[in-house]
Formats: sequence, structure tokens, C-alpha cells
Amino acid sequence: MKISLCIALLASTATLLNAAPTDKSQSFPLAANPNFKPNPKNAIAKARAKYYKYLADVSADGGGSVPLTDVSGDLEYYGIVSVGTPPQKLKLDFDTGSSDLWFASTLCSGCSGTQTKFNPTKSTTYKKEGKSWSIGYGDGSNARGTTGIDTVTIGGLAIKNQRIELAQTESAQFQQGATDGLLGLGFNTISTVAGTKTPMDNLISQGLISNPVFGVWLGKASQGGGGEYLFGGINTSKVSGAFTKVPADNSQGWYSINVDGGSAGQGASIDQFSGIVDTGTTLLLFTDSVAKQVADSYGATDNGDGTYTISCDASSLSDLTLSIGGTNFVIPAADLIYYRQGSQCIAGFGSAGMSFAILGDVFLKNVYTVFAPTVPEVRFAKLA
Repeated sequence: MKISLCIALLASTATLLNAAPTDKSQSFPLAANPNFKPNPKNAIAKARAKYYKYLADVSADGGGSVPLTDVSGDLEYYGIVSVGTPPQKLKLDFDTGSSDLWFASTLCSGCSGTQTKFNPTKSTTYKKEGKSWSIGYGDGSNARGTTGIDTVTIGGLAIKNQRIELAQTESAQFQQGATDGLLGLGFNTISTVAGTKTPMDNLISQGLISNPVFGVWLGKASQGGGGEYLFGGINTSKVSGAFTKVPADNSQGWYSINVDGGSAGQGASIDQFSGIVDTGTTLLLFTDSVAKQVADSYGATDNGDGTYTISCDASSLSDLTLSIGGTNFVIPAADLIYYRQGSQCIAGFGSAGMSFAILGDVFLKNVYTVFAPTVPEVRFAKLA
């Protein structure tokens, strides 16, 4: 069956990478698009498209039938990553829900004229490899091309012999975005090209970081935006109190954790659920049943497309609390109002119709998160 195009809502929060050096660590700042216009018709669908193989209503042979338009007014988060020698700077999305490092290149005749395209002929360290790769998403967006090997520098850390994926074709959805490609921070089991070591794998194996973790702080636009990824360490200046360590299931290539439950509205309980910790998804997307519990507790109205209409008066709402690993983490009432459209407000939570939840930026911008792939586990702390 086709997935409803109305399920969309993807508006990323401005991200910067964390900056507290441990032995070997590197702060990596991200830039935010200042032209922020949330599009409540464009974010759940992106999440559904990303995980479409796990939707009950997608047939085995019908993937890719829902178009996802990347509206130029959406806020996108990217970091500057250098590729090649001399370095060519690219704007890449950082995404813990995928594992490919791909970007526009001069091999691509149809890539956007506004994108920076990596030119392999101008890099003295580039090696042609020639493996074919192809990425397709449930909304019909896609990219494909060929692989090469080159030096990739992230926040001053130079990864040698990193496999890169050079786009030769790109669908319109990618061409209309504000970035040049994507840097996946998930596990290598879901890399498109078998046997690929991700940039995080290589940061560890090449000894570029002594602590095999990366910390993430996502800023809020209401507080100036920004954010930070810190590879190899934790920015303790952003942390208040102790970390809660949560085992992660990486069997599907993602950081999947269990949430013990929580409370919403005026103390209404919500059931436990499992969810993916995903920096590449904007909203807090619950399973259908939990989304209904949360919505009912706030008197929110189901719009029938995965989104909910909620009161525009934050003072009339109570905080949402999720219990993880025995610790309560709070999403303030103000963050439950994602977007105002006339006199109507769209909630920062929703449902993508999947058997698991996605703990996106509505949650992550209220905690400091550390990803530890070698354990594997995720650690959360309250913000300072």
C-alpha cells in the first residue's frame, strides 16, 4: 500500500558538535539554516520513508511509492566536513539513523547547481574504487553512484583511506536540500556497500580518538540555536548531574533502546515502548497506541496523517516526562508545540505508524546524549 503523503513533519533543530576535550577528542560545530519555516506537512513522512521497510502497510515490492518533498524553508542541520587533499569542504547532515557517507560530486550531471560537488580529480589522495552504490527511500527519493577512497577530515581529525560514496545521480528531493550529502553515524551493518567501515569505525580503529564515543548537544532555536558533536569525548559544560546508561540493541543497525514509560498532561501514565535514538528525525514519534495516550492527555486532536493539533497556549500544558533507565527526562510543555499555522498549532509529537518509536530532536534537544558504539549503549544526562 502507498504511504499517505500527508505524514511528513521533518524540521531539524540547529546542531553543533560538543566541545570538551578528553585525551583525544574533537569538537565539531554544525551550522544551522537561518531560513526556518517549519512545514507541518513534511516530517513524519521523512521518518516513515527512512524506516519504510518496517511499516506494516508497505508491501514487500511496493517500497518507494511515497514522494517526499524537501521544502526549502525547513531548517536543516549540517556540519562542514573536508574531503580530499587539498580539502574540499562539504555540508553534510549527521544522522545516527543511517550509516552511509555520500555526497554530490562532479560525476553527477544532474546534481543541484547550489550544491558543492566533490571533484575527485582535484584531490591528490583520492583513489578510484568503482563499487556501485544505490540508496532508495520509501518516499521515492534516491541517489546512486560509485565509491572511492580518500581522506575525510571531521573536526580536525583526518581519517585516512575512508570509503566515500560519490553521487552520479540524485533525485529532486536531495537536489532541493540545503546540504551536499549525508554522514551516517549508525552501525556499519546497514551501510549500502558491504564491508564499509563508517567514519566512526575508522576514528576508533585509526586511534584518532582514545574514547570510542561521541557526544551530542542540540541547541534550541528559541535559545539561539546551535549545537555540537564531540567525537571522542563529552562536553561536561553542557551536562548537569550523572549520566544514565541504557543498553542499545544494534541488531537493526540503529541505537534502539527501551523506554520504561512516563507521564503526560496532568499525570496520565504512558506505556513502555522501544525506540530508535535518531538525530536525523525532528519529531518525537511514538507508536500509535502511545501517541494516542499522549494526545488524549493533552486533549490533542488526531489529524489523520500522523500529526496532532494541540493547544497553542503552552501555559495550559504540562511537561511530558519519559522514564529511561530509571531516570525521568522532561520535555518542557513549550517544546510540545512544534508549529503554529494560523490559529492552529501542530504538536512536537506524532506517530509514524510503526511498531517502534523514534526519539528525535524534540526529545534530544532536552538532554545531552552520548553514543557508545563499542558497548553498545546510549547515555543520557540532563542539561546544565
